[in-house]
Amino acid sequence: MIALDASALLAFLLRERGHQRVREILGESCMSTVNFSEVLGCFGRAGQDVVLIAKNLLAMPIELVAFTAEQATIAAGLAQTTRAAGLSLGDRACLALASERRIPAMTADQAWARLHLGIAVETIR
Repeated sequence: MIALDASALLAFLLRERGHQRVREILGESCMSTVNFSEVLGCFGRAGQDVVLIAKNLLAMPIELVAFTAEQATIAAGLAQTTRAAGLSLGDRACLALASERRIPAMTADQAWARLHLGIAVETIR
């Protein structure tokens, strides 16, 4: 199992560099509902119907995981350590899910590779 960041799923959906790697692990992936909302927001800002996009994404073999109080606490604890790398709440939500489940996180954001958080990170680019 691997926790997908919004940037990784967007790379897959938009056929950006690294999308093949995401395709390989889709059936073994999970995603925080925070990151799911980020993906939908990207399409919404582009003027697309987020309800239709959500319906299509929900048909994909990605386990959606509700953002829990425990994950919120983990994400908040990462805020100070990840501030210099520019990580957002969504980024930290993905890392919190990975930390909670003791699984790697996958992202398109190279800044994550320089972090030493005790969480395995795979960058797709």
